[in-house]
Amino acid sequence: MHIEPPKWTFIFIALSVAGFLVQMTTNFWGYFAFFPAFAFESPWMFVTSIFLHADIEHLFFNMLILFFLGINLERSIGKKAFMTLFFVSGIVGNLGYLITASNPFTPAIGASGAIYGIIGALATLAPMMMVFIGMIPMPMILVAVFWGFMDFAGLFAPSGIAHGAHLGGMFVGITFGLYIRWKIHLRVNRY
Repeated sequence: MHIEPPKWTFIFIALSVAGFLVQMTTNFWGYFAFFPAFAFESPWMFVTSIFLHADIEHLFFNMLILFFLGINLERSIGKKAFMTLFFVSGIVGNLGYLITASNPFTPAIGASGAIYGIIGALATLAPMMMVFIGMIPMPMILVAVFWGFMDFAGLFAPSGIAHGAHLGGMFVGITFGLYIRWKIHLRVNRY
């Protein structure tokens, strides 16, 4: 079986870097950030905000996680499924922020919802896959449970973090992973 090299992981990283450069060099980024108050007047914000980031640290850590986890998942599920998961997780993540935002005029930006979708899918499809958090190796399922718990708790403590976006993305990833497992189960039991 031929495994194709990942493509969308690198495209999403490039789009995020390009979006960040536009943010640093123009004042137009506000038209592309996700503002809950204007979400349905400007529906493109559900997608464009995914490729913007608050600062270089936000961009770096999101892209680092996307690089390592995205390559792994994209190789496992294929390019089309990975691209779909990324966008749907990001969009549903923005819906999660829309529902949980304390101020509808505070924008949300970043690929975190989409990345949490990747985390949720990997935790469902490869729960014992070891990843490093700092210098500590942990199984993917434990990482997902820990981050999910932290984001759930964060919903009740106002901060500059879009916890609702993270949870929305993770919900999509887990649902997607369960769907893939179900399809594999049907295929295996058919033969």
